[in-house]
Amino acid sequence: MFSLLALTYPQIDPVAVQLGPIAIRWYSLAYLAGVVLGAWMLKRINRARTPALISDKHSDDLMAWAIGGILLGGRLGYVLFYKPAYFLANPGEILAIWEGGMSFHGGLLGLILAFYIFARRQKISYLELMDQIACIAPIGLFFGRLANFINGELFGRIAPDVPWAMVFPDGGPLPRHPSQLYEAALEGLLLFAVLNLLRLHTGIRYQLGMLSGLFLIGYGLSRAFVELFREPDAHLGFIIPGITMGQILCLPMIAIGLFLVWHATRKRPTSAA
Repeated sequence: MFSLLALTYPQIDPVAVQLGPIAIRWYSLAYLAGVVLGAWMLKRINRARTPALISDKHSDDLMAWAIGGILLGGRLGYVLFYKPAYFLANPGEILAIWEGGMSFHGGLLGLILAFYIFARRQKISYLELMDQIACIAPIGLFFGRLANFINGELFGRIAPDVPWAMVFPDGGPLPRHPSQLYEAALEGLLLFAVLNLLRLHTGIRYQLGMLSGLFLIGYGLSRAFVELFREPDAHLGFIIPGITMGQILCLPMIAIGLFLVWHATRKRPTSAA
């Protein structure tokens, strides 16, 4: 028998502000909060470094590159990883990002490429830049998962005996895991705390690529774990029995992260403060 103790899902309007025909959604504000706070923290990291890797102005410029990389990579990743057949038949909808459909793994690839181009143009160390980005990226992940929760999307699997399970508007009548909050806690808060504690209190920040590798490993393991509680995408289901697309896409992340950690331990540490 299903538990009757499920929590009430807080019905929050996905539209935060309505200005006539213009609707500002919480999801958009989540992206904005991630970018603004990310830029602020990036500046703090570089002000504490002698010499700074990038200036305050370049930190702001970098966030513009980040937005472009996330939007382009996230959308193309969704098209290629999750609905290739649909978009092949409907190519005109590829750019309709306002209708939803973004992939974290695609957005990550977009960021990696955008920051590589930025680092080459500014003639700075790409790995050192990515180590700094790794320490601020969980901010955006945290707000993004909260936005998923507000939208009532990407909810978890049916959990009749979990006291904090919720009945989501589009998830049927049975209580489900609030998996978006699990991801916000692990990929956002916990990963942010671990990476920044390591950056501040150990010499890891001097080993180029180490923090980037730990981010990839940390996110990959967190996401793969939460996928055990998250409802698979309806149009995909399990790719193989018990394994979701999200878990499959995390495997190369973890492998690359392990390589970066191994590579960082073999290289001579930098002397930057």
